[in-house]
Amino acid sequence: MIKRTIEHSIRQRLFEGKAIVVIGPRQSGKTTLLKKIYREYQDQADFYNCDETEISRLFSNQNAAVLKSVIGSSKLIFLDEAQRVDNIGLTIKIIVDTFPEVQVLASGSSAFELSDKLNEPLTGRKWEYQLYPLSFEELATHTNLPTEIANLKLRLLYGSYPEVVTKPGQEIENLSNLGSDYLYKDIFTLHDIRKPELIEKLLQALAFQISSEVSYNELAQLLSSDPETIARYIRILERAFIIFRLPNFSTNQRNEIKRSRKIYFWDNGIRNSLLSDFRPIDLRDDIGKLWENYVVSELAKHRDNHKSLAKAHFWRSRTAAEVDYLEIENAQITAYEIKWNPKKKQVSRAFTNAYPEAKLDFINPENYFLYLMPG
Repeated sequence: MIKRTIEHSIRQRLFEGKAIVVIGPRQSGKTTLLKKIYREYQDQADFYNCDETEISRLFSNQNAAVLKSVIGSSKLIFLDEAQRVDNIGLTIKIIVDTFPEVQVLASGSSAFELSDKLNEPLTGRKWEYQLYPLSFEELATHTNLPTEIANLKLRLLYGSYPEVVTKPGQEIENLSNLGSDYLYKDIFTLHDIRKPELIEKLLQALAFQISSEVSYNELAQLLSSDPETIARYIRILERAFIIFRLPNFSTNQRNEIKRSRKIYFWDNGIRNSLLSDFRPIDLRDDIGKLWENYVVSELAKHRDNHKSLAKAHFWRSRTAAEVDYLEIENAQITAYEIKWNPKKKQVSRAFTNAYPEAKLDFINPENYFLYLMPG
C-alpha cells in the first residue's frame, strides 16, 4: 500500500475534539486511507459507507439521542462518501459537541459536494485535508527515488492516479473510466448543469491551453457561450479537483497584466485522456506543455500536503515577458522557469529589473525531484 503524506498529520489530529474531513476526486484513495486507519482501531470503531441509502438516512437524523444509539460505545466513526448524508455538517456538529470523546473521520468525493455542507456548521470544529492523485514524493518513497525518476515519461503521459499507477498496461482504459466518473458522477448528476456537452467541450479547450493564459471571453466565443457561464463552469471543475487556476502576480506596476490566469490539470493522464492523445513523449509537439503541467501540479500537491503558506503565481508583462512560476512566502519571491530542455536557462530581464530581490531557479528533468521531496 502506498503511504499518503497526509496520513501522519491525520493521525496526529486524532482525539483533539474536532472532526477530520478528507476531500478529493474519485479514485484518489480516500476510502483506502480511511480503511487503513480504521483497521488499526476496528475494535472500538465503526465504518459506514454513506453511499448506502439506509446508512445515509440513519445519519440524516440530527437527534442527539438517535445518534447516540447509532454510535453506541464506538470511539471512532468513519463516514465514507459523507456528502450523501442530508445536512451532514449539522450531524457531525452534534456529534462533536455532544460526544467529545468520539472521533469523526469523514470523506467526500468533491469539494463542491462536501465543503459547502460542512463549512458553516463546522466552523472551528474540523480539520480538513485534500487527497490528490499520488504525488512524486509518495511514489518515490514507496519504491525509491531512482525508480520514480525512471518513470517520469509514464507520469507525463498517464498521470498518477492510484489505479493507473498500480495496474500497468491498463492505463488508457482506467483513465477512460476515471474521465467518465468525473464528467457524469461528480458534475452532471450533482450540480445544476444545463448544458453538459459544454463542460466536455470546455475541458477539451482547457486541455489544449495548459501553460497558456486563459481568457473567459475567448473561451466563450470559441464555445458559443458567455463569459459568466464559462467562469461558473470553471469554478465547478476546479472544486471537483479536475483543474486549478494559477493567478498572475502583480504589485500594481503599470506594465504588468492584472487579473489574468493560467489553468492546469491536477493530473496529466486526465488531460491526455480528454484529447485521446497518448503518443510517446519523443513524438509529441506538446512536451513543453505536458512538462509544465506536471511540474506545476506536483508543486501544488507538495505545498498542500505539507501545509505550506507559500502562494503560487505566474508573471507576465504587457509586453509578453513571462516567468513560468513564482512562490511568494514572507514577502520573499522565488521565480522558476520550467523547461523540458535543461539547456534553456534564461529569465525575463523585465522581471529581474522589476524584482531584483527575487530568487531565481530553473526546473528541468535533470533536477525536478529536488523540488518535490521534503527538505
